[in-house]
Amino acid sequence: MDTGDTAWVLTSAALVLLMTPGLAFFYGGMVRSKSVLNMMMMSLGAMAVVGVLWVLFGYSAAFGADVGGGLLGKPFEFFGLDGLLGADSLAGKIPSTVFVAFQAMFAIITVALISGAIADRARFGPWLLFAGLWATIVYFPVAHWVFDFDGKDEAGNVIDPGGWIANKLLAIDFAGGTAVHINAGAAGLALAIVLGKRVGWPKEPMKPHSLPLVVLGAGLLWFGWFGFNAGSALGANGLAGVTFINTLVATCAAMLGWLITERIRDGKATTLGAASGVIAGLVAITPACSSVTPIGAIAIGAITGVLCALAVSLKYRFGYDDSLDVVGVHLVGGLSGTILIGLFASESAPAKINGLFYGGGVDQLWRQAVGAFAVLGYSFVLSLALGYLVKFTVGFRASEEAEVASIDESEHAERAYEYGSLTSARGTGKPSVAAGATAVLEGSNKK
Repeated sequence: MDTGDTAWVLTSAALVLLMTPGLAFFYGGMVRSKSVLNMMMMSLGAMAVVGVLWVLFGYSAAFGADVGGGLLGKPFEFFGLDGLLGADSLAGKIPSTVFVAFQAMFAIITVALISGAIADRARFGPWLLFAGLWATIVYFPVAHWVFDFDGKDEAGNVIDPGGWIANKLLAIDFAGGTAVHINAGAAGLALAIVLGKRVGWPKEPMKPHSLPLVVLGAGLLWFGWFGFNAGSALGANGLAGVTFINTLVATCAAMLGWLITERIRDGKATTLGAASGVIAGLVAITPACSSVTPIGAIAIGAITGVLCALAVSLKYRFGYDDSLDVVGVHLVGGLSGTILIGLFASESAPAKINGLFYGGGVDQLWRQAVGAFAVLGYSFVLSLALGYLVKFTVGFRASEEAEVASIDESEHAERAYEYGSLTSARGTGKPSVAAGATAVLEGSNKK
């Protein structure tokens, strides 16, 4: 065991956990004031459900002994982490429990990401049911495909086979462009189809109720993402340094790409655009941060920032109500970052692979494309089936009355903001300022 590597991965795990509350702020600020608590609770609920399932059987399904030709780990091999708690149980140079904890955070944030596609209209209990089913049937197997590498003996012989994308296809996905972002984005698209459009969409404007919350959430996500990417080096080493720098510059370039696109298209560069560009860049560099140079990272970030800024309007063209642009940012950004590895990968980077632009031909490019679209197809089909299962058994969508009035009150008996009641100010008989603010807010929510 290396204590420095262990300390870094433990720290990174905590950073990745912080991303889910950060996502709650990011998504919560983007919805209307009457549904912010429901939106945030969907992220918090994902933490609760997935955290328990991961320890019971999720880790085993993802990293247990392969039982399906690279498709699934043995689900109950480490039930309740049995056999992993001893001091001699290691994953590389860190304790197995530290690796379990680090990977648990990935599972949690992936499920939470999906919720943005169905903001403003999903019931909380059915969402938790879907989260548990989706994690079990979709995320845990895909994590095995992408993150479980073959175990080898000292002679290089495979003694513990892993997932097919990582070991047979040899697609590069350093920290989850496929398993996290394409996976969640495809599921978000499926659920947007299952639940249908929000009342009034797209005719009525449904603007973010708090851009400061959006920026706070984006900042927390960016901060935590250094643990997400650099922590995936599983050590305090040069690989972590390269991935850290690439994560920084790709995100900066993506923000610029998004803002320039807004400026040309709309005449203004917006705060929401800046925050969204940050997330798009983080998504894109996640699979690529070990395989490109900083120049390649800037190129991937800039290209993805432009693509995602354009992609968020696809929902209006095709008529699916992806409330908070999970498809436009995570699915498109994940596809972009994963496939562009085939163009910008450089043997100067730690992965030691050349893409098309560095003389490597199309070999890595087709591998990236197959891995990306395999995850997309699997996730979309299974998510669609699970979504309809929940819809037709317990009911997934809130009633129209609850959606129009306040899904926060109908699902949680709470409101995010209490401005006061419609009472007189100091007994004068005149309406108070707080009362006026409440009336305006409630009127805007009804619209």
